[in-house]
Amino acid sequence: MEMQSSQQIFAILQTNGKKIVSTDMRKSISIPSMHGLTAGVLLFMFAFLYSSASAQNNRITNHHTIGWYNMFGTVKFHSKWSLHTEYQWRRNDIIENWQQSLLRVGVNYHLNPRVLFRAGYGWIETFPYGETPINALGKDFTEHRIFEMVQLQHNESIAHFSHRFMLEQRFVGTYRSPDSSKEDDYPMLNRFRYMFRLQVPLKGKSIQAKTPYFLVYDEIFIGFGKNVNANIYDQNRLGVLLGYRLNENLGINAGYLYQNVQLGRQINQQNVFQNNHGVIVNLSVNANVQKRK
Repeated sequence: MEMQSSQQIFAILQTNGKKIVSTDMRKSISIPSMHGLTAGVLLFMFAFLYSSASAQNNRITNHHTIGWYNMFGTVKFHSKWSLHTEYQWRRNDIIENWQQSLLRVGVNYHLNPRVLFRAGYGWIETFPYGETPINALGKDFTEHRIFEMVQLQHNESIAHFSHRFMLEQRFVGTYRSPDSSKEDDYPMLNRFRYMFRLQVPLKGKSIQAKTPYFLVYDEIFIGFGKNVNANIYDQNRLGVLLGYRLNENLGINAGYLYQNVQLGRQINQQNVFQNNHGVIVNLSVNANVQKRK
């Protein structure tokens, strides 16, 4: 099994012939390069989505109303190191039925205020929902996931931008027959993710304690490797939210979520898509347990 190294992420972060992050991880990010990165990746993302949306004559589309309720925690135990935890309670029909359960943990390395590295593990349970379940046999399945991530961030006037690049090695449970009571195999699927995120305070010039803010993000998922199945395009997510930072350790945001998913298989030689609209609620809790000198 070939694992993806963080150097492969650095190779992606190129714009106008300049490296955003050097391979020795010692150089900081330049503002002109960040401008080029933002424009370049957004242009690629919109072009990819446009080409995918233009091929709609050979597809089956299902619609769902979803609700995602998430909690994120960060425990900082060193000036450079922290622990990341999260649980996502994803529901279909807003809250009535299961869509997915996701638990993820990771270790963060804070290179500097603009660059964050993370590696970790995720345990995901996906349930059959809607007209066309993700699993071809209509069964729930378990996924074990290893991931590597780098996040770049910068401020422009009152706006805060972030770019998250992630590689995932996904061990997705499969069933050999309808009579199987549990997964028989866990083939590995590779996936690349990119998220662009923008936050703007609605009061003052920065997001501090007791500050409301506006948040918008978009994330695209691309599969690759020998087990990519029928499609490399996996999904896209768009969120438009309002948030409130209560203090430096606690914040909440909520709003609209759109999820477009393409199943990794075809039915009657037709691609199967989900167009999911709904709500998302995020609670963030931070703790600092560094030893005081």
